[in-house]
Amino acid sequence: MMKISIITLFPEMFEGPFGMSIIGRAVDTGKVEIALVQLRDFAKGDRGTVDEPPFGGGAGMVIQAGPLVDAVDSIAEQSAKISNSRPHVILLSAQGTPLTHGRAQQLSEMDTVTLVCGHYEGVDERFIDLRVDEEISIGDFVMTGGEIPAMALTDAIVRLIPGVLGDDDSSKHDSFGPGFDSLLEGPVYTRPAVFRGIEVPDVLLSGDHSKIEFWRKSQALRRTEERRPDLLNDWPTDHI
Repeated sequence: MMKISIITLFPEMFEGPFGMSIIGRAVDTGKVEIALVQLRDFAKGDRGTVDEPPFGGGAGMVIQAGPLVDAVDSIAEQSAKISNSRPHVILLSAQGTPLTHGRAQQLSEMDTVTLVCGHYEGVDERFIDLRVDEEISIGDFVMTGGEIPAMALTDAIVRLIPGVLGDDDSSKHDSFGPGFDSLLEGPVYTRPAVFRGIEVPDVLLSGDHSKIEFWRKSQALRRTEERRPDLLNDWPTDHI
């Protein structure tokens, strides 16, 4: 079973999203354990303060290295009692490496992962130097904290754990997946066959599986050319 620990100032933000749908079922069936760790529990003073003004002046507050290091070390100590593996520590940061489907797949194969949600103006760089294995960004924009990015990363990881989706083939055909599935997924349809005058393509009703597969690949390639041509930089022109 994989364990994901999330260090945050706002654990209550996760209760709704993590108690529902695929993540909720994965937790209930023992496919993954998610632990929410309140950073203020590792504050040095009685007031639970974990942030201070930045040295050199400037706007905002910076999360101190001490509470963050202690929180990560506490998780590592608990993990050591169960297995010999040390949790892989990820800081959710706008300065991090962009998240990809491939990286989510790699993370889903780990035993333990610790996600750190930044807040305010950032975290003390010494914490990053001492404990962070990698920084991940979910896009080229800034959010008020790392909680929503941590939810997104957790969702991307958990759904790739074997058995979570019920049918493991479901994730194999995701957009950005390996091989052919590195393309965007093409259009999909369901009943009724005609909706407000728009008909489902005849090929999908033909029962000819080879033609259907060819149509789907062609549509995926067309959609990728229109919306994300950058994904085709290394794509062989004779693939289809």
